[in-house]
Amino acid sequence: MRYLGLDVGDRWIGVALSDPSGKLASPFTILKRVEELADLEAIVSIINQHDVRRVIVGLPRSMDGTLGRQAEKVEDFTRKLRQHTEIPVEFRDERLTTVSARQLMRASQTRKSQKRRDDAIAAAVLLQAFLDEGHSE
Repeated sequence: MRYLGLDVGDRWIGVALSDPSGKLASPFTILKRVEELADLEAIVSIINQHDVRRVIVGLPRSMDGTLGRQAEKVEDFTRKLRQHTEIPVEFRDERLTTVSARQLMRASQTRKSQKRRDDAIAAAVLLQAFLDEGHSE
């Protein structure tokens, strides 16, 4: 079973994809936000092309666990994504995934020209944590 991880931001959407067995998450791509319908269609296209069976969306909570304005935007986007696909779409707390992604990038000495890749890495960190908890089937 393949899973898709999303790190939804205002300007970019980081996308991670699991291997076909649903055990290993990898950064897949970064989508530049254009217009909401086009963004949704791009994600649905990835879902269809890669036979994805579940989408995990990072929900940006504050460190105290509350939901702020960005979380509301992500919830709204996710609600619309659910209207465009029949597969399950669920949230996962994404606190510290961007920090983890940046640490991984520094450790791998990634060039500054690849900085936007941190969104896809954050999505992969989020998705891998989900898979590691035994959610893969």
